[in-house]
Amino acid sequence: MSIPKKFYISDLHLGHKNILAFDNRPFFSLEEMTETIISNWNSVVGKNDSVYVLGDMFWNNAEIPIVLPRLNGVKFLVKGNHDRVNEEMKKHFVWIKDYAVIKDGEEHVVLCHYPIAHWVNADYGYIHLYGHIHNGRDTRPFSEYAEQMRERGFPYRCANVGCMLHDYTPATLDDLGLRNNE
Repeated sequence: MSIPKKFYISDLHLGHKNILAFDNRPFFSLEEMTETIISNWNSVVGKNDSVYVLGDMFWNNAEIPIVLPRLNGVKFLVKGNHDRVNEEMKKHFVWIKDYAVIKDGEEHVVLCHYPIAHWVNADYGYIHLYGHIHNGRDTRPFSEYAEQMRERGFPYRCANVGCMLHDYTPATLDDLGLRNNE
């Protein structure tokens, strides 16, 4: 039996027709996007693995009972600006929070839907994972700031886990190149 892994993903926007054009997503239809996301998710996530969704999972809550039972793993949700939590959603997540700090192996990981310029213990190696800013014009200012902090000698390990940046597939810290050698 393999050791359970932790995966991260955000901004799936399931049921959001306009996201196809907004993100220039490579799908002909919402159905194709949904089926690709489910297939990619289940290709890497086992039933005992954990997946931390960093917000904006569903645009249309009618998709919840169709999609969530089909996804492998133990699921956690850090709410995004488009998440409208309801009772059906609560059935499928261990917890639903606005913000969390978790352990992934020896690493401390700060989870928030939004990028945070100064997250807890950023100067001491805590990793920050976020979404929200997709892959557009909003990404540059935060990326530039993080790079300036690294140039000043601070670790500032952070990554956008938006699905569109990772082939619509949940990613591990190893996939993101963020894990220190343990």
